[in-house]
Amino acid sequence: MRKKFRNHTKKIKIIFIVAFISLFSASCSTTPPKNKHNLCEIFEEKDDWYDAAADMRDKWGVPIHVPMAMMYQESSFRDDARPPRDYIFFGLIPWGRVSSAYGYSQAKTPTWADYVRETGNSGADRDDFEDAIDFMGWFISKTYKINGISKWDAYAQYLNYHEGWGGYKRKTYLKKQWLIAVSKKVKARSLTYAKQLKTCEEDLKSGWFFGIF
Repeated sequence: MRKKFRNHTKKIKIIFIVAFISLFSASCSTTPPKNKHNLCEIFEEKDDWYDAAADMRDKWGVPIHVPMAMMYQESSFRDDARPPRDYIFFGLIPWGRVSSAYGYSQAKTPTWADYVRETGNSGADRDDFEDAIDFMGWFISKTYKINGISKWDAYAQYLNYHEGWGGYKRKTYLKKQWLIAVSKKVKARSLTYAKQLKTCEEDLKSGWFFGIF
């Protein structure tokens, strides 16, 4: 009887610990911007994001609005974003994720490892905005070198980001009309972001937005 009681108590403790860890992890997660459709408001709210994005631009020669539009599409600016779960046995049993993509940039584990190795950014985390935007700048820059795609071409850059450099060369996207449609949305959003940024970047550089709070 005592053994059963101890086992029952142990199970309750385990459940409590798991629940506590889940709640703690959720509380540590960075919330997405309130208005994801306006780049000025994003940078006003997340006051360290503009500096990180500007550093990425200076380092890789990539315009800010392109990776930001791609990031919107990939994760909606959620630091803990993951792809949906995969299921087996007629969709009844969850079995991992459909890919290893994670974080703001939805970078897959092997590609992220390549980035870390090539840049030496050994402490980089996919759920850190500064690291994620730098990763995207690195990828966009490599896409330009490998496939000759302009760093300003959000449409073709997103196709490369989704299909990989080899997949883009093989034109695998031509069989995915949904992906072409999504890439057009990314292009449209990047143009909107670019226009918005022109109206507020001087204030962002001077820190005027942040000084009023």
